[in-house]
Amino acid sequence: MNLAVKLIREFKDHDNRQKLKGYRDKVELIRKRNLEAWDDQRLQSESLRLKKAAKSGTPLDELLVDAYALVCEAAKRKLGLQPYDVQIMAAIALHERFLIEQHTGEGKTLSAVMPAYLNALTGEGVHVLTFNDYLAKRDAEWMGPIYRFLGLTVSSVQAGMSLSEKREAYAADITYVTAKEAGFDYLRDTIALHEADTVHRPFHYVIVDEADSLLLDEARVPLVIAGEPGSSKSDGTRFAEVARQLQQVEHYDFDDFQRNVYLNEAGAEKAESMLGCGNLYDSHNSHLLTSLNCALHVESLLKKDVDYIVRDGKIELIEEYTGRVAENRYLPDGLQAALAAKEGLQWTAGGKILGTITIQHFISLYPSICGMTATAQASAMDFEDTYRLQVVQIPPNRANIRIDHPHRIYTHKEAKFKALIQEILSVHRAGRPILIGTSSVEESDKLAEALAVAGVLCHVLNAKNDAEEAEIVAKAGEVGAVTVSTNMAGRGVDIRLGGGNPMQAEVVAKLGGLYVIGTHVNESVRIDDQLRGRSGRQGDPGASVFFVSLEDELLLQFGMHKTVRAPRQDEALEEPGLRSKITRIQRIVMGQNFDIHQELNCYSDMVEDQRRILYWERLGILKGEKPLSPSEQRVRLFYIDKLWSNHLAYVSYLREGIHLESLASRNPIDEFHAQITEAYEQIMDNVNRESADMLAKLGGSNDPAKWEKFGLKSPTSTRTYIINDQYIQNKRNSWTWATVMAYYLRKFMRPIFGWEKF
Repeated sequence: MNLAVKLIREFKDHDNRQKLKGYRDKVELIRKRNLEAWDDQRLQSESLRLKKAAKSGTPLDELLVDAYALVCEAAKRKLGLQPYDVQIMAAIALHERFLIEQHTGEGKTLSAVMPAYLNALTGEGVHVLTFNDYLAKRDAEWMGPIYRFLGLTVSSVQAGMSLSEKREAYAADITYVTAKEAGFDYLRDTIALHEADTVHRPFHYVIVDEADSLLLDEARVPLVIAGEPGSSKSDGTRFAEVARQLQQVEHYDFDDFQRNVYLNEAGAEKAESMLGCGNLYDSHNSHLLTSLNCALHVESLLKKDVDYIVRDGKIELIEEYTGRVAENRYLPDGLQAALAAKEGLQWTAGGKILGTITIQHFISLYPSICGMTATAQASAMDFEDTYRLQVVQIPPNRANIRIDHPHRIYTHKEAKFKALIQEILSVHRAGRPILIGTSSVEESDKLAEALAVAGVLCHVLNAKNDAEEAEIVAKAGEVGAVTVSTNMAGRGVDIRLGGGNPMQAEVVAKLGGLYVIGTHVNESVRIDDQLRGRSGRQGDPGASVFFVSLEDELLLQFGMHKTVRAPRQDEALEEPGLRSKITRIQRIVMGQNFDIHQELNCYSDMVEDQRRILYWERLGILKGEKPLSPSEQRVRLFYIDKLWSNHLAYVSYLREGIHLESLASRNPIDEFHAQITEAYEQIMDNVNRESADMLAKLGGSNDPAKWEKFGLKSPTSTRTYIINDQYIQNKRNSWTWATVMAYYLRKFMRPIFGWEKF
């Protein structure tokens, strides 16, 4: 290990130990409060005292010991739960705005109640962001008795609630809600024409559950609010047909990591011939080039039953990190249309985008952020760089005795699959429960079919129904259970040995506990740790092992099959150093992804800065902070929204082709910043001019009927959805030499030397 890295790690470990020592001292003070002798009325009076103190300006740090002691006693009386010392330590770290790493099954839900209660005492509201609606509802109902006993209100927000129901839910002292739903509600607020139509209060303090999934894996996912969908596009089949006839190597190339695909000279020539368009790289053909690139991307890089499925005549995308069907998620319009054409389906164009925000930018709106997850340390650098969040590792209540076996590595996929089936059959005969983590829906189905042929029935988790899924996961620890699932990230449900039955739990423990099998290693060590962590909760026995093949996609990308000189064989490889090479590959990819996110942030951060400046201007108008008549207010809000929507369309157009700037020796990011800055600076001038013209037409009328006559109204309907940012991530500056050569030959050299006919 590099000496500098080792020293940094030792320093951080020392810092973590010092923090934990301070937390243990505070836990002792909390335990000494000993409120068992107090009756309910006295506890509630104490809570009222703390609330008054907080609202009068007493620092919350000074109230922490009393507040946490109250919550501990209330939890015992109302739920029969006595928080462990480590849960209280985690709760202290959360109040201090840290990201805590707390092992699966250690009780993060109860840990979050203490800081949520303390920070809600000011009356400014606390949000607990969960991974799905099911968890938001479950946790609010489960922990609700504690809050209500202590005089605070609690609620959960669910998709599909009415505006009045959401206003009431967000007005509660503590609100459990998914990050996506809270973000969509924020976007709806940003286009409201009346303050009464908004639901959010000013943001205050947020606790992010499953923080690695939300703050990293989902961070760059753009949430979108758009107007009415447009008409269907029909020319996608034309480009799909061209893409199908192009051959790899002969007509197009991939980059080193199979993330991008590019036409070469021969490919551009064949496409021009089929499209009959002349020089594909002429500026007037830019729309054709974009459509063809989209078609080529979906044809060569997006795989059915891996990246998406087709169900009931519709395309449903699969989440990259969880392998689950992603509800209400689409690719950018051009790519979604191309994917529909590939599958022979109709695609209805999305409506005009009215507003958008990434989950990362939405969460950063909260002045105080903290979070909790079972796997944080592997990505500590990402958390600190993006959110200024430091990771604190909380020790388990009972020592982890899970056995993590070394990877079993095979020369080819068939050998791996055969060994995997044999391992499952062998372990299943004894009745030991098994959880198998797969890489895709396709692999899950293939494995389930093979097990069925072998006489082993299993549960396959690829469903959308989070409640049903949680029930199946909870039973995955029962005797004889075999559960096949795509990545377990963000599921938020503990797997108890014996499914919670004490007698069964004892039997399963004697068998060795839950046996977790991974059918591949992920790009991120953190995702592997998520799967491993489903076994060995609260000191239970358990084991994990990963089956790997040199033909797995991740290893192929790094040429592992070329560096390992071993004959094709069915037995596992025993070559020393192979496992450390795989770990090194994972760390390289994590570093690459970090760099990609940094580069992408350079694009999105400036747009978000512009949005916030304009939003504060808009908010002042909405709240009546400026001396405007009702008609002036309506007109200015309308044109701010209209011109911002136009600006977003221009930003999207720039992003589609900005990587071409590098071919002209210009920095794409600098060029992008310059162009959107110039465009943004014109927005307020245009708002002023168009508002003045409209006010003249209205003649100062404050009659809403007249406003509607001139179109000064909200869209008749809106829809919210998520754009999959995978394509946007891939479109970075990594053209191959063949692509650059093709571009220069066709764009510049042919006209100069009269090669147009070739």
